[in-house]
Amino acid sequence: MDSAEYERKIASRFAAFDQDGNGYIDREDFSGAAAALLAEFSTTARCDKGQALYSGAEAFWQGMAGIADVDGDQRVTRQEFITGAVKRLRDNPQRFAEIARPFLHAVIAIADEDGGGVTPSAAERVLRVLGVVPGVATQVAAALDGDGDGRITEDEILTGFASYFVTPEP
Repeated sequence: MDSAEYERKIASRFAAFDQDGNGYIDREDFSGAAAALLAEFSTTARCDKGQALYSGAEAFWQGMAGIADVDGDQRVTRQEFITGAVKRLRDNPQRFAEIARPFLHAVIAIADEDGGGVTPSAAERVLRVLGVVPGVATQVAAALDGDGDGRITEDEILTGFASYFVTPEP
């Protein structure tokens, strides 16, 4: 994949983070996503899992802002998102997974309703809440269960997440 194709791929991922559709990514997009996930899984914001999710969302926002918010205005524009991904993540997709880890870890704790791991159906619910179209959410959730055991591990989620957002497609 050449640079122009890679930039187009990254640009298409911008909308997944711009939860409110205002044209930039900011702290509110992350806290809004956390609130929506808590509502979906009937979890209160004040419980340990709720607090961990909000803390993870804040850490994710801070990591993204550190990578992409070039002008320091606490907003990441589409162009800043593309530039940040191309300059700082293309050759190190695991860096993106690492800044997302606290958030994803907290999401997993909420979505793992029986303590046995995240099921594909719970992963599908998470994806739909985060704006993935229902049919695509079903396919992605099934694909995340790489070993087919009916449970999705944190490593499978981190790998899938990094791959979707910053790894060039073959």
